[in-house]
Amino acid sequence: MGQASNAVMESLKNKVVLITGSSIGIGREDAFRFSQAGCKVAITYYKDREDAEKTAKKCTDLGAADAFVFYLNVMDDTSIKTAVRQVADRYGKISILINNAGVIVWRRLEEQEFDDIASQIRTNLEGLIKVTKECLPFVQDTIINMASGAGLTGYADLTVYCATKWGVRGFTKSLAEELPKIKVYAVNPGAIATRMTDFRGMAPEKVAEVVFNLASGKYRLKSGSDVNVWDYVR
Repeated sequence: MGQASNAVMESLKNKVVLITGSSIGIGREDAFRFSQAGCKVAITYYKDREDAEKTAKKCTDLGAADAFVFYLNVMDDTSIKTAVRQVADRYGKISILINNAGVIVWRRLEEQEFDDIASQIRTNLEGLIKVTKECLPFVQDTIINMASGAGLTGYADLTVYCATKWGVRGFTKSLAEELPKIKVYAVNPGAIATRMTDFRGMAPEKVAEVVFNLASGKYRLKSGSDVNVWDYVR
């Protein structure tokens, strides 16, 4: 490991990283990557507690200064407030917030039920905004919002999902204007091999590397920027 890499690892050591939806998929890989740098990792789950516990165990094995599991339903206001309070009580701060929790429904709009529409909007956009708002008193360094290539281009069968991700990007750019002392970014993956895509696409570890590099300051982008994963990973 070179001097630059050592400096990055040292700068992130003991940083508190809160990652929503981190029991599986991209969020889990984010947790693993930050654990390698000796961060304290707050792992949240909604339905996959067993997976979250396994993730926390591996984070500890990888070198996390601490790895703890918190229940979080981003569609429930009380759950959001409780989870953020628990994280703040345990760590006293949040260095890096990664809003990763998301859902997708692959159907034409005419075939979607109102519940399908509500779950995507409430999880991908409303929940993300509410989590961020609740975390603001504690966030010190960086907020990373997971948007999508579907927030740059419209796709048939993904009308609602696309709308939420366009919204995430708009929220990110506006929030960056409100928070001049915090770095705020929207990360846009393409098709990633997770449960959302039936495990077809780019390895989630590659997205996690982009997220890690972004949080560590490697890319030196203006706050509010879009970070298109395909521009950094082949």
